[in-house]
Amino acid sequence: QVQLVESGGGFVQAGVSLRLSCAASGSIFSINAMGWYRQAPGKQRELVATITSGGSTNYADSVKGRFTISRDNAKNTVYLQMNSLKPEDTAVYYCNADIVVAGFVKYEDTYWGQGTQVTVSS
Repeated sequence: QVQLVESGGGFVQAGVSLRLSCAASGSIFSINAMGWYRQAPGKQRELVATITSGGSTNYADSVKGRFTISRDNAKNTVYLQMNSLKPEDTAVYYCNADIVVAGFVKYEDTYWGQGTQVTVSS
């Protein structure tokens, strides 16, 4: 009924920028918080950044000042602008969203995208 699709990952040199996008589609009534997480090989998934429906943001200390999360509510899309990328940013990046599913009976659930690989070489 609802899916999140990420795009924008890739293989880049340290110091450059990338922008990730994640579009939600399906039977969506509304979207509350949206966020980006990442998982490096051999490590647990960790929070990168979140943004509320009102635009309040929260960042992991490791990305503050380099990454910016934003959203376009009209497009049901969340973005992650990543600047000054470092090799330690290498990971699979996942978006997630707390979505109220439309229908006779509405309900809220958390959805995840399939992930997009970001690889930063030194």
